[in-house]
Amino acid sequence: MNYDAIIVGAGISGMYQLLKLRELGMTVRVFEAGTGVGGTWYWNRYPGARFDSESYSYGYSFSKELLDEWHWTEHFSPQPETLRYLNHVADKFDLRRDIQFKSKVTAAHYSEATRSWDVTLEDGSHHTARFLITAVGPLSAPTMPKIPGIESFGGESYHTARWPHEPVSFEGKRVAVIGTGATGVQTIQEVAKTAGTLTVFQRTPNWCAPLLNAKIDEAEMSRIRARYPEIFERCEATYACFLHTPDPRGTFEVSPEEREAFWEKLYAEPGFGIWQGNFRDILTDRKANALLSDFVARKIRQRVKNQAVAEKLIPKNHGFGTRRVPLETKYYEVYNQPNVSLVDIKETPIERITPTGIKTTNAEYEFDIIIYATGFDAITGSFDRIDIRGVDGLKLKDKWRQDGLQTFLGVQVAGFPNMFMLVGPHTALGNIPRSIEYNVEWVTGVLHYMKDRGLTRAECRPESAKDWTDHVLALADGLLSMEIDSWMTGINRNVEGKDVRSVARYTGSAPAYRARCEEVAAGGYRELALG
Repeated sequence: MNYDAIIVGAGISGMYQLLKLRELGMTVRVFEAGTGVGGTWYWNRYPGARFDSESYSYGYSFSKELLDEWHWTEHFSPQPETLRYLNHVADKFDLRRDIQFKSKVTAAHYSEATRSWDVTLEDGSHHTARFLITAVGPLSAPTMPKIPGIESFGGESYHTARWPHEPVSFEGKRVAVIGTGATGVQTIQEVAKTAGTLTVFQRTPNWCAPLLNAKIDEAEMSRIRARYPEIFERCEATYACFLHTPDPRGTFEVSPEEREAFWEKLYAEPGFGIWQGNFRDILTDRKANALLSDFVARKIRQRVKNQAVAEKLIPKNHGFGTRRVPLETKYYEVYNQPNVSLVDIKETPIERITPTGIKTTNAEYEFDIIIYATGFDAITGSFDRIDIRGVDGLKLKDKWRQDGLQTFLGVQVAGFPNMFMLVGPHTALGNIPRSIEYNVEWVTGVLHYMKDRGLTRAECRPESAKDWTDHVLALADGLLSMEIDSWMTGINRNVEGKDVRSVARYTGSAPAYRARCEEVAAGGYRELALG
């Protein structure tokens, strides 16, 4: 065996898993496609990239020393600061000595004879390990749109998730942004500050809410440090590990005046409160959701001067919160600027990218820069891009295509022994680092249990995967979000086979997810076939 464990990816989950496996005395190698640590925050360097979880609820919680020495400078950290933080963590815990950069994993094949994984890198080299741990992230496989002529464009073009490390200037240039998801919103509001002209090509508008970011001075950071135990305790108790959690009241249990005042309060507060801290029924009761959507629509109409443009920015095909809600800083006001225009590509679709710009069904536009904010092949896409084969050479991609997406706790797949997924399909997402820390610690617990008993093989039983998957499907029943096409329901029309909705994420509460995981551990992992 080359290693006890191979970890794919050196983002937040891969870094923490490396640290925990070292504590078990295991030999570990991390393979990372990029040139540095950071995962999401390494790749996504686009203008305006930042947290939409409060910084102090997002960072690692496992080291008091780390918490005491790091100063978050903003309530919602910008990408450069987050990447500095993760590099600081890598330095502090000497993680780089076990990480191999510029090492893209292309294949991972399980051998029953040796109870090990053979991992192939892009350079053709092979590495073996008893355990394979994927730390590839739910949003890490970028997708380009299916538009003819993309390669013909003679100017600069960038996908937001593969942004260059060198600065890109928009000063005085004609810029196009295709896409208005969370990434597009952050990019648009930043590019609009300096671009000569900015043309936004929008297929589906999203409901956005104010971020209301602010700086953190030394005095406030000291107060935050004193509150860290309380902050992480709060995250552990809430539905999705955010500082916000649903209000116990129903939308119609209060008077219209109270309801309006509550929504005004949430809209004026920083962060995800209006999405994650709203009335308990806004994501299940159609009438409640319609009222909230009307409230946010009124806000958009107030903020955008041209009412025809405002109407284009108000979603008509989904209610507020049924897709991921981007948080924004004066995003709607961008459309009041004379240098910014909005093109509805449902009305006038893009026909092709030309050598000089973009051609729609009714106009040709010339650009110096085209930015593709077209998102990711979410949740399963990063797995699909690696040739992962389990027992008898079964491909993971084929198994999920034939049997439907099935996992046990989002951590293991039947037929793929000794493979553990961090933040895989069917795990609790929400405030991701909080979910990551728990996932890593649970996987570490399994490996510790096996090491103590001299066990070398762990595979979830098929019935365990079926029971968990049935539970995940049942939890999603009745959610308005499951009636909507989005990455959260497995839809990406730029990817073959991703045009039918699926339940790709766990929609129950994080405390309930952890309780089930704890039950499995306390029972000696009976749901896994250990040997």
